[in-house]
Amino acid sequence: MILTDELCDKLCAAAREKSNEIGIDISFAISDEHGLPRAYRRYGEALVLSITLVPGKAYTSAVTQCKTKDVAVYAAEGASLMAIQTNDPRITLVAGGYPLFANGKIAGGIGVGGGTEEQDCQIAEYVVSVFEESVE
Repeated sequence: MILTDELCDKLCAAAREKSNEIGIDISFAISDEHGLPRAYRRYGEALVLSITLVPGKAYTSAVTQCKTKDVAVYAAEGASLMAIQTNDPRITLVAGGYPLFANGKIAGGIGVGGGTEEQDCQIAEYVVSVFEESVE
């Protein structure tokens, strides 16, 4: 298992560090390669909506192996994955979910929520970089 408890703790700390740097409270979730939950944190007064969104973001990015904002494009009317979320209600099309890859294989996904789309993605990209440095 790549996403050990220790690595999950490190990724949670990285998410908190970056959110503190930006000055926002967030919710953060990690799932394994099957989309199953590994960790969840709500920091400070993170938006209530983020509590339900971030586990879905982590799930979606793991099972689709894509960023959630990309899945949203593919799920648009007439696109190749149109209405995917109606077949699996756990699919979340809100930006802030990122897949985690190790050695070219999916290892899991993360979800960040509580800020703007840009802030959530900035935090997620930082966490992905910490993950990649940790599994090299």
